[in-house]
Amino acid sequence: MNNALRDCTIAGPFENAAAPFAATAFSLFYQASALGLKVTDSGDQIAGEGLSFAFKTPHSKPVNCVITGWSDCMQPDAVSENIIQAACGLMSVHGRSGGTIQSLGLHYVSTVTAALALQGGIAATLGQLRGLALSDSHISMAAAALLSTSQYIADATVAAASENLPPVAGYFTAPPFVSADGVVFELETLNADPWLRFWMQLGIGAALAGKGWTAFLLRYAKAVAPIPAELVSALAKLTYLEITELCADTGMSICRVRMLAERVDDEHFKSEWLKGPWTFDFATPHPARPLKPASDSLPLSGLTVIESCRRIQGPLAGHLLALLGADVIRIEPPGGDPLRGMPPVSEGCSVRFDALNRLKIIREIDIKSPGGQEEITELARHADVFLHNWAPNKAAQLNLNYDDLIRVNPALVYAYAAGWSAYDGGAYAQSPAMPGTDFMVQAYSGVAQKISRACGTRGGTLFTVLDVLGGIIAAQGITAALLNRQLNCAGARVTSSLLSAATLLCSDDFQNRHRFFEATVPAKSLLNQVFETGQGKIAIECCDNDTLQRLVQTLGLPADSRHKYLQQLGGLLLSKTATEWVAILQQAAVPAAVVAEKLNILQRDSRLKPHLQPGSYTKVTSPWSFQ
Repeated sequence: MNNALRDCTIAGPFENAAAPFAATAFSLFYQASALGLKVTDSGDQIAGEGLSFAFKTPHSKPVNCVITGWSDCMQPDAVSENIIQAACGLMSVHGRSGGTIQSLGLHYVSTVTAALALQGGIAATLGQLRGLALSDSHISMAAAALLSTSQYIADATVAAASENLPPVAGYFTAPPFVSADGVVFELETLNADPWLRFWMQLGIGAALAGKGWTAFLLRYAKAVAPIPAELVSALAKLTYLEITELCADTGMSICRVRMLAERVDDEHFKSEWLKGPWTFDFATPHPARPLKPASDSLPLSGLTVIESCRRIQGPLAGHLLALLGADVIRIEPPGGDPLRGMPPVSEGCSVRFDALNRLKIIREIDIKSPGGQEEITELARHADVFLHNWAPNKAAQLNLNYDDLIRVNPALVYAYAAGWSAYDGGAYAQSPAMPGTDFMVQAYSGVAQKISRACGTRGGTLFTVLDVLGGIIAAQGITAALLNRQLNCAGARVTSSLLSAATLLCSDDFQNRHRFFEATVPAKSLLNQVFETGQGKIAIECCDNDTLQRLVQTLGLPADSRHKYLQQLGGLLLSKTATEWVAILQQAAVPAAVVAEKLNILQRDSRLKPHLQPGSYTKVTSPWSFQ
């Protein structure tokens, strides 16, 4: 078990949270327990729909942390996991690749909300200890959901261009792919050369393989992958073993979609589950340095973070620390990060890139040169955090690993946002055959199988669920390590990974099999579906029987048969618009929402406006508010 916050306590209604917040309460309990917090059940609940808990250390006043559905605490609309997914565009992004808008099939927003809420409490406490008069932290499920889709929102709202999604028609839904012997699997490469070699050995011409490569790259940027049918058909003629051998010959990576039960049986699973999403290694306590007072009203103001990261996971972690007030110095190669030029571009920069990096100070340094490494070491000497997501063993090759930097700054929090493992060269970072990217980790971890089981698809989602959650838990772990440093005068190495994010995301499944924690897994919703209406789509979720009965009574549906009321419900909803039905159902306290089918309409929803900032593209603002 990690004990980063072993002297701290958290108290809240974890056992009797309102049904729409039960998944958030469960995840919060698990995360807090894994951090070593003393968790007590208060039995109290905030008025109306919501969840609150108190975070306290021996040296600070309690911070009251409030979680609501919408940003306006007085907003009366009933919420749930899937209502927020529908209203905030997650269903739309997830459904792009298959052409069907539907739920992720995961307690995704609830998990993200729990992580951000706990981080908010930790950060506010750290702010207290650094001189700020903070006593309250607030976050909403809607804010957490919008943060998760911030890059997609940027892409959809840039004034200079439309989102320009490719049509689904004419393509198979892929990836994942299926072999002749029925094995579902993911392919991965970050370079075009292995891709072209792979397909050309299958008899696919360079032009068609190149078209497939362009489509394959869209997975990360657009959550679609319109792979030409000829490529999918070519794979369907080979066994999985034959495809695996071809991958080995050409430098491609492959991973079959594993079942959750296989993940539980992995050799190191139990220890990974018990320690939570992070691994902490604390340095020897050092003589207390002069306390760095907060320089602004935000809890991490006055602290310095050095970030050397690419893509999504690491940059998002740095972005969250910047939103909490830290000065984040981002290291980029000479000439700047190539992803700055990735379309669509506004004001000279990719909007997807800017969405995660706009608050950072940029330093261009050649980290491969001795001079560049010395420059980074000097930056780290005076910093509070060093964050990277380099490939396994790269830090040691660059003379910038934990041992190198802790020598010049014993109080440093050294953070590694990994793909697979707790440490460089760990069990899962065994070779390029298994790169730690979002879709490969989805396949390996059981997340893809969990999504496919819920959605009736072959595999996971092309929405980057693990990159986003991985970035959030990396930032959360850093904030916990900073609080520990404040309390115990010790620097730390904190490591998280996409695999540990996947484990967190499946924690309800794992708790059902191994009750390692004294927490109740949230019950499955009795009704969770997207329906067509006379105009637009509506999402309806009934988390418990009382809510289901209110739905049945409000609409005059037969209560004796699920089949009958579902059949009648589908027909009845066609008689009015989605907006009209939402008003009726919300009046009856039945969670319902118009499905946001396009991300460029989110600003029309008054409940979301507090977290959306219009401009050359729509920016998602901080999910936290502090008082």
